[in-house]
Amino acid sequence: QVQLVESGGGLAQPGGSLRLSCAASGSIFSLNTMGWYRQAPGKQRELVATITSAGRTNYADSVKGRFTISRDNAKNMVYLQMNSLKPEDTAVYYCNTHPATMNYWGQGTQVTASS
Repeated sequence: QVQLVESGGGLAQPGGSLRLSCAASGSIFSLNTMGWYRQAPGKQRELVATITSAGRTNYADSVKGRFTISRDNAKNMVYLQMNSLKPEDTAVYYCNTHPATMNYWGQGTQVTASS
């Protein structure tokens, strides 16, 4: 069964950093573009960053220059390094394939940027 498990969220002050991790089943990981998504209260889920199996990355304008997506194909892991956090980054963060696969959504990890 496919599983995506996110971790690493928490509370950080504006300007601070957090690193999110996503553990993925090997069956979906090796050939897929992976993405980080987020959903803030009262808002639709949005795509934050993507990374291809070859390591090419793309970012939403709102996080460009502050967030870095990476992956470790040997460990089936995807990461999101978040620096210079802003209050508007507060959301539940999810990983999934890109395009997203409906059945792969996990519980996500809460990120709160607040003083």
